[in-house]
Amino acid sequence: MGYHWSCSMTSTTVRPREETPTLQQRVLRQMRSGLGPLIAALVLICVALSLASPEFLTTSTLTNIMVQVSVVGIAAVGGTFVIITSGIDLSVGSLVALSGMVAATVMAGASPDAVGLGVAGLVIALVTGAAVGALNGFGIAWLRLVPFIVTLAMMAMGRGLTLAISDGRTKFDFPNVFTAFGAKTFAGLPAPMLVMLAVFVIGHVLLRKTEFGHQVFAVGGNKEAARLAGIPVSRVIFLTYMFAGVTAAIAGIVLAGRLNSALPSAANGLELQVIAGVVIGGTSLAGGRGSIVGTFIGVVLIGVINVGLSLLGVNPFWTQFIQGGVILAAVLLDALSQRRKL
Repeated sequence: MGYHWSCSMTSTTVRPREETPTLQQRVLRQMRSGLGPLIAALVLICVALSLASPEFLTTSTLTNIMVQVSVVGIAAVGGTFVIITSGIDLSVGSLVALSGMVAATVMAGASPDAVGLGVAGLVIALVTGAAVGALNGFGIAWLRLVPFIVTLAMMAMGRGLTLAISDGRTKFDFPNVFTAFGAKTFAGLPAPMLVMLAVFVIGHVLLRKTEFGHQVFAVGGNKEAARLAGIPVSRVIFLTYMFAGVTAAIAGIVLAGRLNSALPSAANGLELQVIAGVVIGGTSLAGGRGSIVGTFIGVVLIGVINVGLSLLGVNPFWTQFIQGGVILAAVLLDALSQRRKL
């Protein structure tokens, strides 16, 4: 301790204190990601698709894109927090299905006007998401287990529990209070799009304007340095996975409400789409860098590619191939960026 203190005192005599960035300044610097190229890519793809298909740049098509990416987008907000902490969440798809199925079970046999059961379904879905996220966070933050293994196990457990609860059957017909978040329109705009935008705004404010958001970046940048700076690393990681569970539950509510049914196989493979949207949006898999705005653009970019290629009549298999190529390009760019820093 004495040696460390003497070194720090010596360094302050050689270099002015003002030149040493504080932890918050370093975190803010990490948060500034170059969204310019990503926005330019989105604009160029939209222009190219609009020239190839006049039906692309229409209000109905653009609204359809936003509705189609709403479930992925909502879940990707929580996924962004997780990946910024240098973690991973493979259980998100199973949790979307599980939260919707648990809510559907609670509302079984309810009439469309059953407000109480509809509200109960909403609450139980959110509680389910928070509980599973908390289990993920507890295993990773305090038991020191590998995020990949914990969330992979939870993915299997969540899907199995969904099948057990439903007996492998789809549940139909929910109260209007529940389906409003997925099937209704407000001021001419579809509810799934409005819910997604609201979750993105909340996520952006939480990540950029709160102390918790700064701590998320600090933990992802360097856990040991964050711990020495007095940041409760384990608690931050725990809350991050719990938040991801809540956003997955919201996505489950929107999906079940939009379909007016809960499927045991719902959101199968959604975790890969979430990771794709987050990574394409500029969030580093190494942690410590990313933004909610970038994730929004990344998710929309995936939706634009899917819908645009569908309008052009491209084989869905090739659409999936192209989507994988975009993900690979994003990962390569992230790897090159990390190497330049070294």
